[in-house]
Amino acid sequence: MGVFDKVGQAKKMFELQRKAKAIQKELRDTLIEATELDGKIRVVVTGEQKIEEIEIAPEVLTPDQKRAIEIGLKNAFAQAIARSQQIAADKMKAIAGEMGLGLPGM
Repeated sequence: MGVFDKVGQAKKMFELQRKAKAIQKELRDTLIEATELDGKIRVVVTGEQKIEEIEIAPEVLTPDQKRAIEIGLKNAFAQAIARSQQIAADKMKAIAGEMGLGLPGM
């Protein structure tokens, strides 16, 4: 491998790091919402899978709704996290393709 090849690879890696940081910022600023129980439970997470908001409608905050709320929260978070993972994977797949990395599974 010649010096020019190493310089080219270093440039590619620098560009990849720059794009990865930009994607990380995009994910931080991306909000994903999921709802359950006909919208009575709403959760919002970032593209980095951090919880931003949890809303539960007052009418479901009764003792007899405890299990439904627990299930609804679990399902809403599962949906939001799955969407955030897909968004992150799609963004990383795009830069991997641009950089000609051909990463398996992407």
